[in-house]
Amino acid sequence: MHAMTIPAAESERGALQAVLFDMDGLLVDSEPLWFEVEQAVMARLGGSWTADDQRALVGGSLQRSVGYLLSRASKPASFEQVARWLIDGMADLLALRPAELMPGAAELVTAVRKAGLRCALVTSSEREIMDVVLASLAAHDLAFDVTVCGGDVRNSKPDPEPYQLACALLGADPARSLALEDSPNGVTAAEAAGCITIAVPGVAPIAPAPGRIIVASLAELDVQALSELAARRA
Repeated sequence: MHAMTIPAAESERGALQAVLFDMDGLLVDSEPLWFEVEQAVMARLGGSWTADDQRALVGGSLQRSVGYLLSRASKPASFEQVARWLIDGMADLLALRPAELMPGAAELVTAVRKAGLRCALVTSSEREIMDVVLASLAAHDLAFDVTVCGGDVRNSKPDPEPYQLACALLGADPARSLALEDSPNGVTAAEAAGCITIAVPGVAPIAPAPGRIIVASLAELDVQALSELAARRA
């Protein structure tokens, strides 16, 4: 994005208040680990798992993932069993092999915090998984003012509730909050919450739409670019 001069009144009216980050596939390269865990769970259920199956679930809730897996199962298992296999499998794998940071993730989170902007992590993952990732992020001096995980909401992404809750906890206006998402479910949720939204497509493609901003990597963004975008959207 090119630098631009914004009149003072417009700048104040559109001043960016908060930046909201998704986790899996946006900040950390955890989708390959998810594929490994989902494949192992599906094997326990007597079925096979493909990249298309993973794409169908990216950015969705635990409930949706479990339901999808059970719909393809040829061996009996309860909802609770499958949910526990997913959560424990992912938490254990992340503890053994922490997911690598995505390009530009550390730099952007650090810059957002240094700029004094409020900062949230908004994920569909359950708390056990989020906490393991947060511990690995803390090793890079990355932290958030607020976290929202799948267990904190009644309706997960693509419902807007996770982003509405994050903005409420931050005391930020969604229209002056910028969300960064890598999945169609996440982009739908953030846009429905009224947030300024930037899509950074990962495993699942994100279709262009009027007014939708799509970039290839977080490394393309900095605080000035985010602030200018908020001013333009005011």
